[in-house]
Amino acid sequence: MCGIVGYIGKKNAVDILIDGLKKLEYRGYDSSGIAIVDGTQLIVEKAEGKLQNLQNKIEGLSLYSNMGIGHTRWATHGRPSDANAHPHTSQNGRFAVVHNGIVENYLTLKETYLAGETFTSETDTEVVAHLLEKFYNGNFEQTVVKVLDVLEGAYALVMVCADEPDKIIACRKDSPMVLGVGDEESFVASDVPALLAYTRKCMYIEKGELCVLTKEGIVIKNHDLQPIEKEVHTIEWDAEAAEKDGFEHFMLKEIFEQPEVFKKTLAGRVQQGKVQFDEFTLTKEQISRWKKIYIVACGTAYHAGLVGKQVIEKLVRIPVEVEIASEFRYRDPMLDEDTLVIVISQSGETADTVAALREAKLKGCKVLAITNVVGSAIAREADYVIYIWAGPEISVASTKAYTTMLIAEYLLGVYLAQQKGVGEEAALTAILDGLQQLPDLAAQMLTEDYLAQIQQAVASYRDVNDIFFIGRGLDWSIALEGSLKLKEISYIHAEAYAAGELKHGTLALVTEKTPVVAICVQESTYDKTASNIKEVKAREARVLAIVNEGDNQTQKFVDSVLAIPKVHNFIAPVLAVIPLQLISYYTAKIRGCNIDQPRNLAKSVTVE
Repeated sequence: MCGIVGYIGKKNAVDILIDGLKKLEYRGYDSSGIAIVDGTQLIVEKAEGKLQNLQNKIEGLSLYSNMGIGHTRWATHGRPSDANAHPHTSQNGRFAVVHNGIVENYLTLKETYLAGETFTSETDTEVVAHLLEKFYNGNFEQTVVKVLDVLEGAYALVMVCADEPDKIIACRKDSPMVLGVGDEESFVASDVPALLAYTRKCMYIEKGELCVLTKEGIVIKNHDLQPIEKEVHTIEWDAEAAEKDGFEHFMLKEIFEQPEVFKKTLAGRVQQGKVQFDEFTLTKEQISRWKKIYIVACGTAYHAGLVGKQVIEKLVRIPVEVEIASEFRYRDPMLDEDTLVIVISQSGETADTVAALREAKLKGCKVLAITNVVGSAIAREADYVIYIWAGPEISVASTKAYTTMLIAEYLLGVYLAQQKGVGEEAALTAILDGLQQLPDLAAQMLTEDYLAQIQQAVASYRDVNDIFFIGRGLDWSIALEGSLKLKEISYIHAEAYAAGELKHGTLALVTEKTPVVAICVQESTYDKTASNIKEVKAREARVLAIVNEGDNQTQKFVDSVLAIPKVHNFIAPVLAVIPLQLISYYTAKIRGCNIDQPRNLAKSVTVE
């Protein structure tokens, strides 16, 4: 949930830590801090609020060190404050710790090992710093192992010791972490963007590994402190990918990147009318064995799964259930070796989704992952992986990752149908032809005229309190995503309803003050959706409709329309969600909201 950066080398660590934390601001945070070792003195500075508050605090202090650790915190234990910010220190001021995750047994550890000690924060993390002091035997590495032996929960930990200022120690259990390999310098961070300005060479830390960073390099060890050989990966992302490229916000930039990332998601995966994945191959026998499929995800990825359900059921004729990951494993789902579980996560580190994956594997299921991040926990632990290749997504509100998840699901649906030998070849070919049109069609939408239409349509949303989204079938699935986007970044209460359900209670809330966004793209449900739109118009609601290009009927009974280019109707959701993203963006903009970093939210949810 938070950002971690560590550096040891020849340069001033303070500058590198601050720069790395800036690159991780997208993850969401409420405070920040750094710890450096100057000689054998540990110096810690931290501040509540934005990173600029920390920068203001350390200006003029002439801080200098060749090693240090930094952190941006998102509150889980204790309110946002200077005291609760990381790094946390031991009582004697010799150890400092930054931490992502949760130490579940921190209260027990206080009672068992640390009774009578004084704590300066409300956090679970401070316990780790105190334990380091308690267990220290003159050997930093051995002490860390002792501490890890008593910790329960999920964590990524980076630690320094003033008595051993020539090293940084990092370790993880579930929470993500990556190492950067430099020239006489070493880096550690919770995500790749923090490293790109300094190195493209990285190593991914596995659960239970302990990493010792020095100026000379990085040594990775197992729990018994025996060295482990580790592959060094080269990051292909360009450092500029994390910049705004002239756009006012990352969210708008990422919406405009969709035509290009659509190409990347599709690249090489359609060959001579057939779908193929370099990542894996499935046989007809394997697919025929699966009697049921679960799609498990959270938030935006869950909404993508709702589309995936209809895609797979229609094309492959296997029943599919879509589950919220945070609920999945707590209801004892009926899973076995004849069940496929598909997990979807942009980051590949979503804690609830990782837990669901592990539950599925324990029960003998094969797991297929759809994710954006190579080397993530979900990518490593799944049996099969489809990468969406959306590139870094900095804005908290997901846009290009969502649409590429949809494309990946359509590709998967066609692939499974082709491998299983079900469905008409002509129908599957038509879907693939439509998918390959998407990059150009999306680019056609992102024009100044189209943006102006949207801005005009949402101009009256500045002061509204509630907005409803309605649709049927696939249109309802993307209505849910449109509703989530709006509430995320504009702070307007928004709800999405299956349009046929309006008369079962929701109409009581519709008045002339209630804007309604109606998705009216699916041809099979057009007439029914049109009738539902007329129901809300009869209550004097203001209706903005998303329609297909060439639809000359809907505009006769709504207030305004936004058209999407004509495409194979089954894959229209990929285009229909783009105006919903832009509606959310421009509504948040006219309301003066922090679009890229909405309050209380984080990009990567790595705690349950």
